[in-house]
Amino acid sequence: MDVRNTVAGSLQISTDVVAKIAALAAQEVEGVASVASGGMQSMRGILGKASLHKPVAVVIEDGVATVTLHIVGKYGSRIVSVCEKVQENVKHTIQNMTGITVARVDVIVSGLAEEAEA
Repeated sequence: MDVRNTVAGSLQISTDVVAKIAALAAQEVEGVASVASGGMQSMRGILGKASLHKPVAVVIEDGVATVTLHIVGKYGSRIVSVCEKVQENVKHTIQNMTGITVARVDVIVSGLAEEAEA
């Protein structure tokens, strides 16, 4: 949790709030189908149970955040370009909304989603 001293006290921003900001910022990027925990189907088949990790993990140490996101890309998108845009948008949005410095944003592509036919 990030704690800052203010004029009248302190401000604490939960890592869960930062994770929610990161997820919403990632979903704004064209080519992202969803932010979801990865390996659900493959892990279910191998181990018989779902993966337990969160779709977005945030670690804040000394006021500096590290973010890891699991996304599902849209089939046909240029995945590397989409991931770069996700990194930029997540970093920019977190820094603007919270003032927390973001050291890195790791993006893990967990799968691809087919576009729905109309």
